[in-house]
Amino acid sequence: MAIASKIFRENFLEYASYVIKDRATPYLDDGFKPVQRRIIHTMIEMDDGRFQKVANIVGQVMKYHPHGDASIGDALVNLATSKYFIDTQGNFGNILTGDPAAAPRYIEARILPFAKKVLYSPEITKYVDSYDGRNKEPEVFPAKLPIVLLLGANGISVTMNTRIMPHNPNEVIDAVKAALKGEDFELYPDFQTGGIVDVSDYDDGKGKVSIRAKVEVDKKGNRLIIEEVPFSVTTDALIEGIDAAAKKGKLKIASINDYTSDRANIEIVLSRCADPDAELKALYAYTDAETTISLSSIVIDNNKPRVMGVSEIVKHHAASLIEILKKELDVEKNHLIDKLQARTLDRIFIEERIYKKIEQMKSAEDVKSAVIKGLDAFKKEFVRDLTNEDVDRLLALPIRRISLFDIEKNRREIDEINIQIKKVDYNHLHIKEYANTVLDDLKASLPIDSHRKTRIEKFAKVNARNIVTRNLPLRYDTNNGQLGYEIKTGEELFKISEFDKVLVIQKDGSYRVENAPDKLYVGKGAQYICIADKDELKNTVFTLILQEKDSKILVIKRCTITSFTLSKLYTLVPTNGNFRILKFSTLPNAEIHLTFKSSRVKDKSVYFSDFLVKNPSSQGTILSRNEVAQIKFRKLDDGEVPPPKEPKKEDPKLF
Repeated sequence: MAIASKIFRENFLEYASYVIKDRATPYLDDGFKPVQRRIIHTMIEMDDGRFQKVANIVGQVMKYHPHGDASIGDALVNLATSKYFIDTQGNFGNILTGDPAAAPRYIEARILPFAKKVLYSPEITKYVDSYDGRNKEPEVFPAKLPIVLLLGANGISVTMNTRIMPHNPNEVIDAVKAALKGEDFELYPDFQTGGIVDVSDYDDGKGKVSIRAKVEVDKKGNRLIIEEVPFSVTTDALIEGIDAAAKKGKLKIASINDYTSDRANIEIVLSRCADPDAELKALYAYTDAETTISLSSIVIDNNKPRVMGVSEIVKHHAASLIEILKKELDVEKNHLIDKLQARTLDRIFIEERIYKKIEQMKSAEDVKSAVIKGLDAFKKEFVRDLTNEDVDRLLALPIRRISLFDIEKNRREIDEINIQIKKVDYNHLHIKEYANTVLDDLKASLPIDSHRKTRIEKFAKVNARNIVTRNLPLRYDTNNGQLGYEIKTGEELFKISEFDKVLVIQKDGSYRVENAPDKLYVGKGAQYICIADKDELKNTVFTLILQEKDSKILVIKRCTITSFTLSKLYTLVPTNGNFRILKFSTLPNAEIHLTFKSSRVKDKSVYFSDFLVKNPSSQGTILSRNEVAQIKFRKLDDGEVPPPKEPKKEDPKLF
């Protein structure tokens, strides 16, 4: 058993780690999940400037991603809808309507230049073996921007979920620039679908956001026109929700017309009696025209999941950008030095006629030695130490190039290379200034319309409970014991709303509170049913006249029901005897007239108000120890005041 437990624990941890790192959670450094990174890497490898069939791209990605073509195709389409990295041709679906993309064999894609500018730098990228060891793939891209904030992320993994909102690219770049300067900045979500967002509880990406559709109220035409939908809500789903709310009587609608194409346009024609402002509130309350999204900003950092706020991600990328640019400048300078060395050696090799010294050599080794020996006299002019690659390149020079060698052109090229090296050195010394230049260039080359689409606005969430109307007929069928607003038989008791609670008191004194039922069996013995509103119930006094079956003692009990647990069964009947209920009333006050079986006992009249109102668990007060023949209640007339209670030598004891 211990061995099995150990195996399970180890395998579960391995599985959980795999799902978190390789499937569901984006990486901090480049903002991608592994499948997204592999798609971009493959498309860069395949790039020839022309569109490629998505089916072909998916097949190539499978060299790196061992999870089937369907998951790759879906990830590629989702990545393409952001429009940052992938140019598309064909039907890639519609994020507004929720229509899916066409089959991969019918649509085409290619990598955008912006993707290469932000991500591609192979000489500073660490590559690792693919899953089968046949290929190399990037561990992470050296991204110059916080991609996770541009794309957003949504992933469900073992024990943790990731939910990061997309942000406006201009604002993200400006935030990185501010972080480079050590200045404060604010960054809030922005969605392709537009809408209105309340960021009061955003909490740097770790709280929640409330999102509303943008709705135009046309009072003259008695219409509501939805022009922008909330993030992650499609027009089809929204229309279904509106239709369902209308069928339940929550919205007063005559018709719905969907004119959505590349922009959302849903026309809701209201009923003649409807108030557009009230219906707008109902639209927000009962449909996904208003939604709240809870956020969880979790990323993979240093191979471990980590909760990071938006500002922390931006600051990380500002520091990361500096390191990336330094490495790229070092690579560029090394390339320039190699070019300068090549031009210098070309000049020496040709001007000093060193190539003549190899004509009489009979072996490759002798040829190399002759070149090295000939160049050694000009060692001071070298840009760096001579390498075997330098010698091999000189020996590969064609005779035509040697004979047509232009010394002036060579010097101009050397001067140009030196200027470029000085520029690289300057950028290295002024790295933050250079980083700002790079960010400005990235902003200028954004492939999408980068103006803010979502309006930031503070609004109070519309609570359906606050605008609800009690329009559902609650019926009780005594023949089958069914209670609810969807049953068609039985007597209609009163109108309720779906948010109400209902109190049901049975003839035996048991009671319970339930949520407003559409159809619920409560039995055939219900004697009192009402809405269980605590404010109303505290003013409702239940008066019970009970008789102990063995001793025939009569007990009165008055109580209010102000606290309860849903669906829990309670009782109003005292638990210290065998009682049955003779009379039940909710009158605030009344006269009780008792007629006794024994002619020696005079009739007795008392009032409800003569007895204290207690809680439902109280045992009651003895009303009479004599057996009664009849009990009558008389409701007091308006303005009638009960006579003062006669003082007694001894008050009845609590039973």
